[in-house]
Amino acid sequence: MEAVLFFLAAIGATAGAIGVVAVRNPFYSVLALIIHLFSLAVLFLLLTSAFVAAAQVVVYAGAVMVLYVFVVSYVGSAHEAQWDPVPGQRLFAGLLAFFLFVEISAAVLSSALKALGTHGPDVPAGFGDPAAIGTLLLERFLVPFEASSILLLIAAVGAIVLAGKRKSQNAPGAGDGVVSSGHSAPQARPEGATPAPASQTPPVGAPR
Repeated sequence: MEAVLFFLAAIGATAGAIGVVAVRNPFYSVLALIIHLFSLAVLFLLLTSAFVAAAQVVVYAGAVMVLYVFVVSYVGSAHEAQWDPVPGQRLFAGLLAFFLFVEISAAVLSSALKALGTHGPDVPAGFGDPAAIGTLLLERFLVPFEASSILLLIAAVGAIVLAGKRKSQNAPGAGDGVVSSGHSAPQARPEGATPAPASQTPPVGAPR
């Protein structure tokens, strides 16, 4: 049963990761990332790390994904973005993805083949509980933990700045080059309408 659950979670994590970079609509990309995070939570449960699995669902698949949805809604849809592609971008991206896949596959197979005939590592008592995770985050991995939080803050602030620039560019009358002279333009008169009589008040100083 654990093997079946592992393969289902692995397929879900892989499909979700591919969907994040393959889907053009940013909202669907966020949904694919949620599927990926839920699948990772199942894998953490199989590794007897219940606290990390719960944090994966509550923090990342919950709070962080809500932040991503707000950022995507604030910046706008991908269909609104217009940019010129870099020459050779698709070829370079394909080569980079291929070599990265080969490197990760070699690293995984080199360690997985050695563990085929074993029963896995011996898990000590207290592995994966909040005390052990807090010790690792605040002592051993303090710099990556703080760097990831600062990165999320920078992403949120950058999204607000980009949205502000887009709103100022799309504002009515912005950049049209028309200078107001303080006089209103004459309005069009419907056909058949009788013009209003001019004012009969003589100018100041004129004889009556």
